[in-house]
Amino acid sequence: MILHFYFARRFAMSFVLITVILFTLIVLTGLIEQAQRSFADTLSFGDMLRLTLLDTPQKINAILPLNMLLATVVLFIALARSSEMVVTRASGRSALMTLMSPLFVALIIGGLIVTMFNPIVAATSKRYEQVSDSFRSGGASALSISEEGLWLRQGTIEGQTVIRAWRSNFDGSILYDVTFISYAPDGGPIRRIEAQSAALGPDGWQLRNAKTWPLQAGINSEGNAETVAELTLPSSLTLDRIRDSFGNAGSISIYDLPAFIRQLEFSGFSPRRHQVWLQTELARPLFLMAMVLVASAFTMRHTRSGGTGIAVLSAVLLGFGLYFIRSFAQILGENGQIPVLLAAWAPPVAAILLAMGLVLHREDG
Repeated sequence: MILHFYFARRFAMSFVLITVILFTLIVLTGLIEQAQRSFADTLSFGDMLRLTLLDTPQKINAILPLNMLLATVVLFIALARSSEMVVTRASGRSALMTLMSPLFVALIIGGLIVTMFNPIVAATSKRYEQVSDSFRSGGASALSISEEGLWLRQGTIEGQTVIRAWRSNFDGSILYDVTFISYAPDGGPIRRIEAQSAALGPDGWQLRNAKTWPLQAGINSEGNAETVAELTLPSSLTLDRIRDSFGNAGSISIYDLPAFIRQLEFSGFSPRRHQVWLQTELARPLFLMAMVLVASAFTMRHTRSGGTGIAVLSAVLLGFGLYFIRSFAQILGENGQIPVLLAAWAPPVAAILLAMGLVLHREDG
């Protein structure tokens, strides 16, 4: 038991060390990236540092499998160089028994990432998008989905426009039973428009069967209302920006995802991307454990046998290969090529079985 705690503590320290190093590198490269943005001339150093820190948790979350793999490599190379691994094996402990502590720590870290770090990543990612968009365009655009329908907000230097629609088509390019309320730069409403449908095109919103009411003070809104068969309204939104507003599943906490998926289905959008992301996040602890097994299969050996550099390189390349397969399966799941559960759970399970085969092969010779 004491040896298990010792290995667990060493592995946890290796993981923290690798995470701190990568965090520092991400912050430094993030500052350089923010300084190269098209709107960087309007940012102060404080603004760039703020954007970088808001974006860093999302990047750390994306490279966590690499963190786990490198932490395992550091652990077993250190144990091999100090001959602790030789003593452990000579005492009769098998490779699988030695791996129990790192695997248990990886499982705990994966659980903490899913239950605690995921909401932090979601909050910072959403805030980063909002702040970055405000610096980029001088206004803000957002989308909200609730039981009352879809809520969009587009902003320009001419003012804000709030858009509410009861439903939309599959990709959000056409809104139905839609209401537009335009606000002046000082914040007061100036116009209300209701339309049967609104399609977003290159020239803006194309409204059909629309009725407009002026909302300025001192004007009879109903008496000055107009009904038109077609009406074009300029827009700062694009289809890509609308899709990104609700398509980035990483900006939604795992606790809010089930309800958000139900709202997407009710509103007419496809929730498949969010379903795949939810299942992928739930399967993350298994994938982190697979990274531990992959790295240990190549590095749980004595340094005197030679080829340490090749072993480390092989572990990293195989880890990247499994990460690529996981991402590819996720894309296939989002596109509907394979079932959601298969896209999320098959890669980590297959990676664990593959790594277990490598460990057992080296153990039995």
